[in-house]
Amino acid sequence: MPAYDPQTALIVVDIQNDFAHPDGSLYVSGAEQVVANANRAIAEATEAGALVVYTQDWHPADTPHFEKDGGIWPVHCVGHTWGAGFHDELISDAGPVVRKGVDGNDGYSGFTTRDPQSGDERATDLEDILLEAEIERCVVVGLATDYCVKETVLDACRQGFEVLVPSNSVAAVNLQPAGGDAALTAMSEAGAVIE
Repeated sequence: MPAYDPQTALIVVDIQNDFAHPDGSLYVSGAEQVVANANRAIAEATEAGALVVYTQDWHPADTPHFEKDGGIWPVHCVGHTWGAGFHDELISDAGPVVRKGVDGNDGYSGFTTRDPQSGDERATDLEDILLEAEIERCVVVGLATDYCVKETVLDACRQGFEVLVPSNSVAAVNLQPAGGDAALTAMSEAGAVIE
């Protein structure tokens, strides 16, 4: 169980209807348990004075990220739709929101987005939010283990944060067989503690 304090941030990754609700276009099996465990973590973090930050996938209707436009993913998390909204049962008002995919940018990490045409990366506000709050440690929960959670964790490790991933608070989409297990291994090898 993570210990929260004012130098710790809880990063809640993409617990949105399209990923976390059975009717979502890219539903992740096991997401209901992730929502429940994330809510416990949010309550504990808030009570301890830790920062809570949410990431939110937020795409335009047409983007090279989507299969229909040349990408690999079904249409999901289109801005201002039910699918892009946070799951109804998620405590979603405990801190700032960092949106990813805005303006057709791509990328899985909460720290960066990528122009799908040029490949150029651009920082989101997440690192600035963490640095301004003098954060030293990050606990990362959410969806999906093998994409957005993994990339957020790897970036946090690269940027020098101590990182903890409670394995009962993430779930994988497993687009590739055993993708979730491979992601946990990659995060651990990068220095994250998998609990």
